[in-house]
Amino acid sequence: MPRECKRYRLGVDLGGTKIEIAALDSDGRCALRRRVATPRGDYPGTLQALAGLVTGAEAALGVAPGTCSVGIGTPGSLSPRTRRLRNSNSVCLNGEPIEDDLTALLGRPVRIGNDANCFAMSEAADGAGAGCAVVFAVILGTGVGAGIVVHGAVLGGCNGIAGEWGHNPLPWPRDDERPGRACYCGRAGCIETWLSGPALESDHRQAAGARAIGAAQIVAQAAGGDPYAGAALVRYEERLARALAHVINILDPDVIVLGGGMSNVASLYERVPALWGAWIFADHVATRLVRNVHGDSSGVLGAARLWPA
Repeated sequence: MPRECKRYRLGVDLGGTKIEIAALDSDGRCALRRRVATPRGDYPGTLQALAGLVTGAEAALGVAPGTCSVGIGTPGSLSPRTRRLRNSNSVCLNGEPIEDDLTALLGRPVRIGNDANCFAMSEAADGAGAGCAVVFAVILGTGVGAGIVVHGAVLGGCNGIAGEWGHNPLPWPRDDERPGRACYCGRAGCIETWLSGPALESDHRQAAGARAIGAAQIVAQAAGGDPYAGAALVRYEERLARALAHVINILDPDVIVLGGGMSNVASLYERVPALWGAWIFADHVATRLVRNVHGDSSGVLGAARLWPA
């Protein structure tokens, strides 16, 4: 017999290639994890896949259907005005009332959160930002995003866009960085076009006049003494220092947590803080730059935390 129990919180990470679900118990421990492929370009199919993961997880946990809270992290954010998703790189989701549709499909309230906000919530709760009053958590991957947690709560903002750091211009641009690279958002010079993994690859290719190689290869070649790769990584570090200095001047966080593929570049944690003081309006910088603790799990665990324990 299923147990009538609401002590599990379900979190779902809705990505472009996979959908992952995790269950947190009342102590915050992960009790279950599963994943399926994301239906490509298929909004109804995505809804059904999400619903199937939720009902399957509840069955595996031995709880009655409909008794677990459900939080879902996705690229983009819900418009406070229309309640429809916007700015998602999974374009079939844009313009859709995904929170309302899933609430109806699952027969319970569902909470949708930006994936970077979920990452920030997870790292602030019991990850690299645990115990800090203000956490700025950055995803440096295929795209660039960020989330803000203040005293344990995600800062969403009245427009629902707090933390959309990647679509601000790279600060203090040099002459050779103007007007900047074109961004999918329709503007040029966005931080995302300089600090994503593909941005590093493009920068290296243009400077070296060589075929495209991945960001991880560039980092490895830089460590091996390749001058073009080394120079590309130095440019990346300096741009990241400028971009984060701008955040520190506005938000003054206790800690900045890096996630995404570029967070695995060990040199960033020494080099960037050594550089950012040149642009920070203070005589001493106490903000720490740290690597995430939960890795790829941060998004799905943070989605579960969209609901209180």
